[in-house]
Amino acid sequence: MTSEIDIITLFPEMFTPLENSIIKRAVDNEILKIRLTQLRDFAFDKHRQVDDSPFGGGSGMVLKPEPMFRAVRHVLQNSAKTSRRIIITDPSGKTFTQAKAKELAEIDWLIFICGHYEGFDARIYELADERISIGDYVLTGGELPAMVIVDAVARMLPDVLGAADSAETDSFFDGMLSFPQYTRPRDFEGRTVPEVLLSGNHAEIKKWRQQQSLELTRKFRPDLLDGEFA
Repeated sequence: MTSEIDIITLFPEMFTPLENSIIKRAVDNEILKIRLTQLRDFAFDKHRQVDDSPFGGGSGMVLKPEPMFRAVRHVLQNSAKTSRRIIITDPSGKTFTQAKAKELAEIDWLIFICGHYEGFDARIYELADERISIGDYVLTGGELPAMVIVDAVARMLPDVLGAADSAETDSFFDGMLSFPQYTRPRDFEGRTVPEVLLSGNHAEIKKWRQQQSLELTRKFRPDLLDGEFA
């Protein structure tokens, strides 16, 4: 299971969300280690420049290969774990799914390379084992996608969530949307909790939840039923 995560970024200050909630609990309980590496620390010049204009012309700046190679080589010295995967968050990658989160959670050490500006020098891709995208839209950099992936993976780790089976009731865990949940009060302005949930019959409750999950998926995300989980 994943126990160490390294993130190479130009903006480590963006990762404060990882210092809260579920991930904070995982770090505090020493289930997970998260290390942030500032890419500029591996630049060669006094201005700490890590980007340059592209050959052939064009707008924007491109991340240079030398600082990134130096940063990755430095990070690889941080752990003796042999089960590892280096990931570039990039629009050319396959779209991130719950199945991928489960797969990554089985790998001891994840290393994320976050891009910025107009992209990477193409030689940087040689460093990565795979590319992952979180969707077909444009973001300023790879930091937010990395945080999304880290959060999804952390939820899969043993003892991270308060209840052992919490992750299994999440949407997409088994390829479908989650079933509806209710809590007190039993009657809120005429909106009542389904009687089956009050029955104490666990077999019937399980059956109802499975049926509701399927119906919600058919209504809101029918594409999931034809996808990789079907």
